[in-house]
Amino acid sequence: MHIQNLIEGRLIKRYKRFLADVQLSDGEVVTAHCPNTGSMKRCQQDNARVWLSKSDNPKRKLAYTWELVEVDQEYLACINTGYPNKLVGEAIANGIVAELTGYIEQKAEVKYGEKSRIDWLLTKSDGTKCYVEVKNVTLLEEDGLGYFPDAVTDRGRKHLYELAKMVEEGHRAVLFFCVSHTGIQTVSPARHIDPKYTDAFYEVLEKGVEVIAYQVAITKETMEVTTPIPVR
Repeated sequence: MHIQNLIEGRLIKRYKRFLADVQLSDGEVVTAHCPNTGSMKRCQQDNARVWLSKSDNPKRKLAYTWELVEVDQEYLACINTGYPNKLVGEAIANGIVAELTGYIEQKAEVKYGEKSRIDWLLTKSDGTKCYVEVKNVTLLEEDGLGYFPDAVTDRGRKHLYELAKMVEEGHRAVLFFCVSHTGIQTVSPARHIDPKYTDAFYEVLEKGVEVIAYQVAITKETMEVTTPIPVR
């Protein structure tokens, strides 16, 4: 995925979840759209370097969109939650994800469960189906360990049980951690943040839901799912 022509700035503050004030290199202060509804824990540090895209669409209220952030003055993280599904879809289609090869059909946002949509539905020539739920991981805490979720998520817990239901119906179901942070080397459920989600995570694994995690290589021009990493 190409994300060229990004504009560098410094984060002043994020507020009302969807807004961020950024000072550009020429001193101008702009308000950018923040395409992330989560807590963004540790991804909104004071005066962090950030990168914005700019739209020429006159109908947009905000021309700028916050795309990347530098964390701990060392790592890059993608905060645009619209990208992980696309990145994982590209990786599956290109055969990058070894665990998800051999499927002849790949559909996005297919209705299933209770008023939900699965991120990717894969189908083999014999009709065998695989339901893939993508979760974006950007919370790095210590020693390369990343956590999901970064805030309490009842919706995420619901998704886990819907995946388990697909297994009960005879299908394959995969929870895919898309690690959009270059400093994360291992992923773990965040019991210290959402114990109910963590309990549900282990419960559905026992029922046959699979979990995999892949690192995203991030530069200021491109992003690409590349390398599998351990889930602890």
